[in-house]
Formats: sequence, C-alpha cells, structure tokens
Amino acid sequence: FFSFGFQVAPETKAVMKWLRSIPFVLSASLHGGELVVTYPYDYSMHPMEEKMFSPTPDEKVFKMLAKAYADAHPVISDRSELRCGGNFVKRGGIINGAEWYSFTGGMADFNYLHTNCFEVTVEVGCEKFPLEEELFTIWHENKGALLNYMEMVHRGIKGIVSDKFGNPIKNARISVRGIQHDVTTGN
Repeated sequence: FFSFGFQVAPETKAVMKWLRSIPFVLSASLHGGELVVTYPYDYSMHPMEEKMFSPTPDEKVFKMLAKAYADAHPVISDRSELRCGGNFVKRGGIINGAEWYSFTGGMADFNYLHTNCFEVTVEVGCEKFPLEEELFTIWHENKGALLNYMEMVHRGIKGIVSDKFGNPIKNARISVRGIQHDVTTGN
C-alpha cells in the first residue's frame, strides 16, 4: 500500500481502489493558480532537497505527454513572460513536478508507481479560485489541450498478451528494455 505518512481520506482510498480496478493509461489532474503542466515525480528523490529534478524511468514519455497539453493550450504556449507562469515560458510550459516544488502523496506519483496510469498535473489558469464568470473562458482555453492530451492514449505499443490458445493473460508483466518500469495487462 502507498504510504503517505498521514491518514488517508476515505475519498482518496476510493480513488486508489478505482484506479487499481480499471486499467487506465492516462489521466490529468486539473488545478488552478498557475499556467504550467507538471509531470512525475512530484516528490523529490532527496526529501531534504526542495527543487530537485526527479525524473521517472519514463521521463521522455512524460515530457511528450506534458508538451502535448502545453503546446495545444493557447495561453500556456504563449511566449509572453508578462503573465502568470511567465517563469515557465523558457521551459515550454512544462516542468518536472519536484523541480518546481516537492510534495509527497500526489496522485501522479501514486498512479505511476502503483498502476499503469501516466498522469500529469495541469495548472489551468492564473487564479487559484477563479470566479464563476471566468470558468467559460478557462474551459475554452483548455478544451483543445484536453482533447490533444486524450489523443496521446493512442501512442505507444498496444496489443493483447495471450496464451498459446489465444486466451488473454491477466496481470502479465510487460518490460521494455532500457526502462526500469514495468506495466501489467488488465483483465
């Protein structure tokens, strides 16, 4: 079980159980307060280091996923440094989560470590708590980027792992040479 070092809320436990029961491959967590897409790891490799680059074995895939969202977002991809998130312009609107700020117990790290799901965190706008009248604009700024991100589910290797009789094999471990992170087949 994933240890957070504190009490896990019943809602969080329910989401964790749900993620383990359905073979999701992509997800995104939407937040407010900045304009950037972050990717795992969100928790620094060295707990005492605040802004430490902490890549997963799938760093290239996560960067590709984060860029797919950021490049399709009209404001995140805006090269202007005179907006919130201007400090992420030179990075293309993406950053490794722990390099921005390290925290433990995030869903993106949990998904990567305990499921087959790759999750990015999208900071969808400058306001942490946008006003109701701003939501329509925020939706339109993010709609195309969300669709572009969802299309990324079709990237990579696909197929069915089966026995010699053609029966699917549940929980078969799939390894890719050179990447120290296996995934398993679904039901």
